Amino acid sequence: MWPRIGDLRTLALGTPGELRTTLNTLVLAGVKTATAGRLAEYAEENEELEQVGERLALVDDDDALAGVVEITGVEVVRFGDVPWEFARAEGEGDRSIEEWRAGHAAYWGRLGTPVDDDTPIVCLRLRLVSGGEGGVATGDLGT
Repeated sequence: MWPRIGDLRTLALGTPGELRTTLNTLVLAGVKTATAGRLAEYAEENEELEQVGERLALVDDDDALAGVVEITGVEVVRFGDVPWEFARAEGEGDRSIEEWRAGHAAYWGRLGTPVDDDTPIVCLRLRLVSGGEGGVATGDLGT
């Protein structure tokens, strides 16, 4: 199971270090409004899919609270069918769906979990609820 902060499941983007810091910065700036993950990871971690309206604790490398996001959309699609509009919403600077697919395939390959066009991918839409410069108020955790 994924760690919890208060009543919230955590959202740890990318791998610790520069990648996670960059992705968190994009979320906290409102640039990154989507993220993708392998459906198999949910089964491996004994986790359910996120639900629209669910809030997640965005965490840093130390699993400390960096912000709170709310899920605004959840869809499972084949890796080969992830649309450009979704990939662009990830806000990571990809210039085409092909570039997005190549980058994500390389990332998952480095983790030892290669993907192909038929791999089920969870496409999450999210919005920042709190975080960034103003920090996170404790009252945001249980709502």
